Amino acid sequence: MKNISTILSILALVLIGVLFYLHFAKGEKPNKVSVSTDKNASSNFSIAYFDIDSLQEHYEYFKDVSGDIKKKENAMNAELNDLTNKAQRTIRKWQEKGNNITQAEGEQAQREVGLLQQQYQQRKGELEQEMQKLQVDRMTELRKQVEEFLKEYNKSKKFSYILSYEPGFIIYYKDSAYNITGDLINGLNSQYKGKKK
Repeated sequence: MKNISTILSILALVLIGVLFYLHFAKGEKPNKVSVSTDKNASSNFSIAYFDIDSLQEHYEYFKDVSGDIKKKENAMNAELNDLTNKAQRTIRKWQEKGNNITQAEGEQAQREVGLLQQQYQQRKGELEQEMQKLQVDRMTELRKQVEEFLKEYNKSKKFSYILSYEPGFIIYYKDSAYNITGDLINGLNSQYKGKKK
């Protein structure tokens, strides 16, 4: 029995060797792929960039959006604080009764406090969803405005790429000659002022 497994192992090893030989000994040379490049395309290739921080600091629409989001956040926090205060008043009301509370009243207190906590969690979830939707909608609108402006702007500039730059983004060198942040902010602000009128 031991000899059969040794014989099968040797046979498998020989077959693997034959397969290797047949595979690598064919003598066929691999196909070479040639890539041709357009010499004019590489000479016209240029990249511009704009600073996200400057855009956020100087674009009026972004300032207005940030203000709207801050107001919504303050209103949300105020509503949640009201619900928290209501729950705390209810708990205090039941605590003031102290040991004079019956079992039925204790159960009622637990139900009431549980319901208030449930209402708080539900409302908090709703408000957070509203806030997320507002932020996503406004940021989508901002991105759309920037993209539309840059599409029109680039018709005459002919940049191959326009990148957004923000601190932490890995760019080791940036030539300020290709910084279009000022053009972008001025153009977007004039468009926004025209829409606000």
